[in-house]
Amino acid sequence: MPLKTKPIGTGLAAALVTALTLTLAGCSSDTTAPAAARADAGSDAKGSFGPADCRKAKCIALTFDAGPGEDTPHLLDVLKEKKVHATFFLLGKNHVKKYPDTVRRIADEGHEVANHTWTHKILTDRKPAEIRAELEKTQNAIAEITGRKPRLMRPPQGRTDETVSQISKDLGLSEVLWSATAKDYSTTDSALIRKRILDQAGKDGIILLHDIYKGTVPAVPGIIDELKKRGYTFVTVPELMAPAEPVPGTVYHP
Repeated sequence: MPLKTKPIGTGLAAALVTALTLTLAGCSSDTTAPAAARADAGSDAKGSFGPADCRKAKCIALTFDAGPGEDTPHLLDVLKEKKVHATFFLLGKNHVKKYPDTVRRIADEGHEVANHTWTHKILTDRKPAEIRAELEKTQNAIAEITGRKPRLMRPPQGRTDETVSQISKDLGLSEVLWSATAKDYSTTDSALIRKRILDQAGKDGIILLHDIYKGTVPAVPGIIDELKKRGYTFVTVPELMAPAEPVPGTVYHP
């Protein structure tokens, strides 16, 4: 779930809120924007490009937290129809374990499968062993279904610190925050969700939505169609930073 801040009018403002969150959480870990990682990539970088080279194209990443849920299959139908790949930050205990066929489908259809902890505990409030368990259980549950452990995680409410980052690094995980959020946990109004995202969308941005709330999935077709009209290409988070690759322990925020 995103931070409970007031609605943000622009991607820049969202990025400033994210930076403040990191500061308040006491995070002294490496932080960078996907665009900066891309720009700093060496000539031998091996990150995979998606439908476009984001060094040249106007790219944006669509991400979904806290699923899968009962509406996720319909969302996958929409994404398939629109020819868009997204990044799914999945919860373990009551979601990955409950909907293994949906998790498998997410992976099989080319989306990025990522970690959103086991039970959505705020990691900065937990002891190191609890943090590790929250992440490691979800890593293992996803790997059992897809055959591959995630390389990305999103800390609940975006709250991270040096301990969270070090444990993420140990587990081969990069942390991914966001630049646009609809606060869709607080409304079922699909038109409002759509408007909030479109108001905040920006080049090299990362959109945060939740496929477990009733108003969200119906908003997605309009979001995709309008952003395509504005010249955006949708990519996964790793594709956004290509040719760089996600570095474990690094916090990425646009």
